[in-house]
Amino acid sequence: MSEVFDEWDELNADFKELEVANRAYLQYLSELSGYQKKCIDHIKHQRYRIGVITKALKDIAKGKENEGRVKELRTNIMKRKAQLYAIEQTLPKENGTYLKIILGNVNVSILNKEDKFKYKDEYEKFKLILSMIGFAMAILNYFVRFRALELSYIFLLVWYYCTLTIRESILKLNGSRIKGWWRFHHFASTVAAGVLLIWPDNETWLMFRNQFVLFNIYISLVQYLQFRYQRGVLYRLKALGERHNMDITIEGFHSWMWRGLSFLYPFLFGGYVFQLYNAYSLYNLSMHPTATWHVPVLCFMFFFLFLGNTATTIMVIPSKFQEEVKLQYRIMSQRLSSQLLNRESEDSIDFESRKDN
Repeated sequence: MSEVFDEWDELNADFKELEVANRAYLQYLSELSGYQKKCIDHIKHQRYRIGVITKALKDIAKGKENEGRVKELRTNIMKRKAQLYAIEQTLPKENGTYLKIILGNVNVSILNKEDKFKYKDEYEKFKLILSMIGFAMAILNYFVRFRALELSYIFLLVWYYCTLTIRESILKLNGSRIKGWWRFHHFASTVAAGVLLIWPDNETWLMFRNQFVLFNIYISLVQYLQFRYQRGVLYRLKALGERHNMDITIEGFHSWMWRGLSFLYPFLFGGYVFQLYNAYSLYNLSMHPTATWHVPVLCFMFFFLFLGNTATTIMVIPSKFQEEVKLQYRIMSQRLSSQLLNRESEDSIDFESRKDN
């Protein structure tokens, strides 16, 4: 019996230590909030003053006596902006409009680097797992004609794309550099999946159903190839310090994907052509007597996605070639400069040897 009371006394002593630790934690938390607010105010002040200085630089008369100082100041301003951005990544940020609508004012800033990477990896795993589930359900829908199964699959697509938009907004808030079009692509895909969900089970749907299922089977396979390939490339580039740690895999084609094999290029364009074919089929179906408003709306959305995906992907190619030309120019200039230095050193050695003789 005495052992029980002794254990309780020991537990009381342990609880007092917990209270002390908790009071210290609350104090540090209060101090942390104060420092965060102070840093945010300083960043705002720095950016305001940089804006004033930048505006004043435009009014400075262009003269040779000021050219060097102005150039140096512009370089320092660029460095300061980069420094402010790096500091800002360590501070909590206010939610964007979309996150405010979905989550309210709940703070979703992730301040710890390891936690950021974990969240990004969870995002990548989520995409891979849902792509595989979608692939299995699409195969099942192709061979089994059951309305409840169809609606379940389309609802999965609505939920998947809607969840992606939320997760990507959180990633964007925490430093991910995902491009605007690929985020918008998921918003548009959510709307398109929603229209598909409420499309009546009529003759036009039956005529388009198998084509839509085959399209999703193809897209799921391409997404799997993208995930495996892009993740490997990103891992290598991050290890070399050439990519940001919060960069993610995307549905499109980025310039860094040229590193290594670029076999995904034709697969991606195959998916875009499939989107165009869907738009063409839906356009023909819109002339059908039983066609509802869902058909022309989906026709427009598939065509819009085809144009956006194709244009965004094609725009990568010339930018990549420009990067390669710049890289070749740098290599050539470095080689020339090294050759000139070698010649100068050889000439100086030759001159010194003649002088000694």
